[in-house]
Amino acid sequence: MNDAVLNQLTKVLEARKKASADDSYVSSLHQKGLNKILEKVGEESIETILAARDAEISGQNEKLIYETADLWFHTLVMLSHLGEDASAVLTELERRFDLSGLEEKAQRKKN
Repeated sequence: MNDAVLNQLTKVLEARKKASADDSYVSSLHQKGLNKILEKVGEESIETILAARDAEISGQNEKLIYETADLWFHTLVMLSHLGEDASAVLTELERRFDLSGLEEKAQRKKN
């Protein structure tokens, strides 16, 4: 896995957040607000789900990879809009390494 790609994307997203909405898709999403960003995350989620279903039938994963990249991208825009980035998610995933999925789920119920 290449952390450099994620780090570079984080930097690009932050720079584009401040760009003109006429020149940057990312900036235009930020200017439209969180609801528009969430709409895109939802849209990309559905497209990813449909691509996964199709991939299982066809055995071809190219569209699944493409749609997953779109979903990750828009999720990173969402995090950026809320003052976070991928490092917060990676830290949370790292915290879970020593937990089984069942243990992690049980901990959520306590909180």
